[in-house]
Parts: sequence; C-alpha cells; structure tokens
Amino acid sequence: MNRPTAIYSAAQVRALDAYEIGKRQVPSYTLMTRAAEGALKILRARWPQARRIALVCGAGNNGGDGYVLARLAKSAGLEALVLAATPPGKLQGDALRAQSEWLAAGGAVHPFAAGGQSSESMAGSDLIVDALLGLGLAGPPRPESLAVIRAINAARRPVLALDLPSGLDADTGAVHETAVRADVTVCFVALKCGLFLGSGPEYAGLVLLEDLGVVAPLLPEFTPLLRRIDESGLAHHLPPRQRDSHKGNHGRVLIIGGGSGMPGALRLAGEAALRVGAGLVTVAGSPANLVAVTATRPELIYLPVSSDSGLDEAIRGADVVAIGPGLGRDDWSQRLWATVVRAEGIPVVVDADALNLLALSPVKLPEDWILTPHPGEAGRLLGSDAREVQADRLGAARELHARFGAIVVLKGAGTLVASSVAGTAELAICERGNPGMATAGMGDVLTGVVAALRAQIDDSTHAARLGVLVHALAGDSAAQGGQRGLIAGDVLAELRTWVNP
Repeated sequence: MNRPTAIYSAAQVRALDAYEIGKRQVPSYTLMTRAAEGALKILRARWPQARRIALVCGAGNNGGDGYVLARLAKSAGLEALVLAATPPGKLQGDALRAQSEWLAAGGAVHPFAAGGQSSESMAGSDLIVDALLGLGLAGPPRPESLAVIRAINAARRPVLALDLPSGLDADTGAVHETAVRADVTVCFVALKCGLFLGSGPEYAGLVLLEDLGVVAPLLPEFTPLLRRIDESGLAHHLPPRQRDSHKGNHGRVLIIGGGSGMPGALRLAGEAALRVGAGLVTVAGSPANLVAVTATRPELIYLPVSSDSGLDEAIRGADVVAIGPGLGRDDWSQRLWATVVRAEGIPVVVDADALNLLALSPVKLPEDWILTPHPGEAGRLLGSDAREVQADRLGAARELHARFGAIVVLKGAGTLVASSVAGTAELAICERGNPGMATAGMGDVLTGVVAALRAQIDDSTHAARLGVLVHALAGDSAAQGGQRGLIAGDVLAELRTWVNP
C-alpha cells in the first residue's frame, strides 16, 4: 500500500481493470482476491480489537469483494456476518463465485431487511463493511439501495467502505439524497476523482489505496485527470538556507492593493509573504493606509500610491508582483491594474478585485501569472456564477486556464491548481485545509504566501501548488484548537512551521 498522487475517472479505472485482465492476463478473480486481502489488512490494522464484522454485500463485483473478505476474515478467526442486499440468485460471474466459496467455507448469507434483524445485527457489530455499490453506481441509487445506505448510517458503527462509499458519484463526488459515511475507504486499483471532489471527502473518511499490483501503462488514455499536491515538494523546493545568504537572495515581493479604508487585506498579504520567507516585501496602497499597516507590522515597506505614476519603478525592482487585496474597483484601482497588465517579464499573482477587473476587460495573460479566484470570482471570469463553477470544478479550472493562459488556483474545499506542465494541461488538488478557514482574510494570506514562494522558487506552477499546500497545512495547524472562530491571523502564526520542513 502506498500514497500515490495520480487520480483517475471511473471510466479510466474500469479500463485499467480491463487492461490488466486482457493484456496482462491477470484473472479477474485474482484481482478480487487481492482486493479482499488488502481490505482485511487495513481492517486488522485500523480496528485491531474488532471481532464481529457485518458485511453488507450487493450484486456486482463490489459485493464479490465483500464475500471474499468475509471468507478471509472468518479464516482469520473473526466472526463475519454477511447481509445480502441482493438475492443470491441474481449474482453472476466473480460475485457468484465469491459467494459460493463463502458458503463452501461454512459461511451463511442473511437477506438484508432494513429496520429489522439486519439493523440490529449491524448495530451489534464492531465494524460494518460497505460492499454494496462501489464503482457500480450510475446515477442516483435505487430506492432499495437508499434504504440499505440509510440503515448502515443509522447503525452508528465504524464503517469500512470498499472502493467507494455507496451512494457517492465516482467522478464528481456528488451525493444523491444520501451516501454511506465511511470512517475509512480502501480504494482499489487507482484513486477515483469522486473521493476528492464535492462531498467525497465528507463521506469517504480516510482514503487508502490498494493498487492490487496494477500499474497504469504509459498510454494517453491513462493520463491521470488530476494529481494530489505532494508534501515532499516542500523539502525539495525549500532547502535549508546558506549561511552567507542575505535578504536579496530570497526575493523581493511587491503587493498592490489597499484602497482607501481597506488596509487589512494588504497587511495580511504582506505579513504572509514575510512569514514564508520573502527577503523584502513592499506593499503599495492608498496613502491613507500607511499608518494602519506600518504601525502593526513595521517590517513591511509601505509605498503610498496616489496615482499609477509611482508604480513603474517599484514593479521593475520586484521579483514578483501580487495585486488585488483590498484594491477596490474605482478609477484609482483600474489605473493600478492597467499598469500591472502592461508590465513585462515579471510573474504576477492576481486576486480579489483585480480578478473582478480582469472579468470586466478579459485579456490573455502570460503563462507564469497566477490567478487565485474563489468560486464567485471564477464565475464572473467565465460569465457564469458560483453554482455552475461548483457543479463542475474540474471543468471550470480547465476553462479558466485555457481562456486566460495563466495558472489558475480555484479556491475552495479541495483547491485545484490548473497549469501547463511540459506543454500539457494538468490539474492538481490540495486535500488539506478545513472549514474553519472559510472566513475573511484567508484569501489575502494565500496571495502573500503564493507571491513569496514564487519569489523563492523559479517556477510558477510549483509556487502555486506549494503555496496552496502551505496555506492549507498552516490552517490545519491553527485549527487544532477548534475550527469555529479561526481567523486569518491564526494562520499567519503557523506559516513558518511549514516552510521550514
């Protein structure tokens, strides 16, 4: 078992399964047995005290996995109770073979009856195994499946889901009415998108992979749809500093925003850039905000900007520019935005009102620029709305990248980063972060983090991905005392830990 980064669609996983069986001549029942063996290993490791296991088995291969697991668990000395959600006569192929071998081993099959003896049996078990639907779900579950799913959840026992929690869409993470709430999901062959998108993380619990020995061939059709952002990149791209280094070695960041009466966003972004290691940070904003920013964070250099004329020299002296936090949309803001758009040869991080100004006058941007929209801003950039963006986050991130040319950080639960790697569009996802971070100022902190990392890492894609990761990890550290009441300043205090791996 390992922690891979590649994530696939349901169709790709089915094709991988077929390739293994057809091209590599691995019998399908061998794969089913490997799946059950891997699930048993995880079951014993995660719940070592569990002795009574209730397995809810459906009609397809997911049910077959459950029957094989029941047989192996029985052989290991556990009490395995099989609850069949599908009459035995409807099973075919490997699932039928798995059930027959379970019966031959002395096992019994009990028809599932929601609300009756089955519910009592589940409530009295140490663990429930969800082997009902898995990858076999196509559209909303049928009423009889919904009844089983509700009964599993009502039992209030720990749940191990095989491949996918039943009721969860394998591609989108959508839930129709309800789905099994698993504590652990053991995913077979390859990771599925639905475990990481939409409601997937809410229902899947801890996701572990058993690849069953399947290795994706190097063919275009098996290119992953997205990848996890790997924490190992932190140590690689942020090595220990040389003893004789100075502030000029660590990047000069210019952050533009802070319209009149809006010092907070600029202050948060500026301190975030300092906290993740930028050597020198200048914040440019309305003269009225100078005291409010510098009195609380004197390490920031404040550039009062009453017109766009003072920006050109500051931009030339920076290694990276960020624009948007507290910027506003008035004439002053538009002039500053226009100045940045005219700049050449410098990477730019675009956030907040700068994104709204871009939506008003769309323009193709350099490929090393980084856009950081939340769903509402993404909707305006695409001429739609937040609801449409959230309904297809993968599609929205791809379209933003294609339309504007820049790297796109689509914020939200499971932040996505769309970029071009070796000339090919690629999506990455951040699994970290928590609901406590859904509060004012978090986006400003992310802007500062990404800008400062871009000043230290000579690659906008890596800076965007690692910036999202560092921000999320800091948010998780800050939330250890509770998610409710978490504020952006709490995240600032945790950033240093994650940029010194």
